[in-house]
Amino acid sequence: MRFAAQWGDGMFQAALGGAVLFNPEREADPIAVAIGLAVLFLPYSIIGPFAGALLDRWDRRRVLWAANLVRAVLTVVVAVLVATGVAGAPLYLGALAVTGVTRFVLAGLSASLPHVVEEKHLVEANVVAATAGAAIAAIGGACAIALRGVFGADNPGSATITVIASLGAVAAALVAVGFRPGVLGPDERTEAKRAIVAVARGLVDGARATARVPSASASFAALVAHRLAFGVSTLLMLLLFRHGFTRHGVLLTGMGGIGEMVAVAAAGLGAAAVATPWLAHKVGRSGAIRIALVIAGLTSLVLAMHIRMEAALIGAFLLTGCGQIVKLCADSAVQSEVDDDTRGRVFALYDAVFNIGYVVAVAAAALLSPPTGRSPLLLVLAAACYFVGLGGHELLHRRTPRTAKAADAALTGP
Repeated sequence: MRFAAQWGDGMFQAALGGAVLFNPEREADPIAVAIGLAVLFLPYSIIGPFAGALLDRWDRRRVLWAANLVRAVLTVVVAVLVATGVAGAPLYLGALAVTGVTRFVLAGLSASLPHVVEEKHLVEANVVAATAGAAIAAIGGACAIALRGVFGADNPGSATITVIASLGAVAAALVAVGFRPGVLGPDERTEAKRAIVAVARGLVDGARATARVPSASASFAALVAHRLAFGVSTLLMLLLFRHGFTRHGVLLTGMGGIGEMVAVAAAGLGAAAVATPWLAHKVGRSGAIRIALVIAGLTSLVLAMHIRMEAALIGAFLLTGCGQIVKLCADSAVQSEVDDDTRGRVFALYDAVFNIGYVVAVAAAALLSPPTGRSPLLLVLAAACYFVGLGGHELLHRRTPRTAKAADAALTGP
């Protein structure tokens, strides 16, 4: 289900990336970058915690197939807008609606994972889901690019490719229907009419559920720190490859250089997929998070001292990989230790806070960064975020009950 959904998402974003979604090659001004990311990430981030309550009140199987069908319909609507030459706000908002429903689907899949995977294998399952899902999304993007040579790059051609992208959502809905009712949780469902009240309290409920589980709140602090630092680094790297770097051998600048950076970052995700289960079994989830935060903080400090293209690419690999380690460990902590009746709201809260933190960091960096992106001070501040996050993680982790610490330590067993 995840693979079908993410293939369609990758194809959809690639089909409309130049016209609708954020394009760093054209939107090179720091403020424009910040505005583009805010428009892209904030809409669902604001409603996500409230929508997450539905994942804890209604049969997730039913929610997932219905949401995927809605996404397919919205994708076709966007295709019609493209085919008829509609531009500006209507097309942009349509694309954002598709993206928002997609994120809701992915939150539902994360909340459902403990119902189809044994607890002792959650770390490995998250690795497979996140890494293979990102790879499938990339394949979807490649399919969209290839199909442009078949259907053309004009409005009718782009619309045709967008319609094809809707097949991913349809396939995901069909997979969801194949599960037995109730098998994806939640374990205990309340009446549908009570979901209205739950939706209104979604943000507060998610925060309370997170606070009740120290290991989850500790992971939450680490992830927020990473998203803040990563937002600063992302903006600076985009500006550096657009204005600050010069081509050097096989290392490109402009959109080509950004493509190289994305490829290196994808390699970082792959490395994290291999390293995370090994680290979690050697030092526990909390230990893996500590190691990742320290490496990321030191990487940002080295980048501040050596703002060069080679260092930027190495930094993209390490920062993306370390962030993925933190996320995978945090996801498994929530899935194994947060009650199932609040898990959906916690994941939706995570999604909202991470995206809002990311956009806030990008906006702050946009106001402080020079047009070339050469700002050692901002990279030092990014490093400080990682180390502050490490301190927050340690303070919150100390509140973890002995039973939860024992469960984490059990991962280090033979």
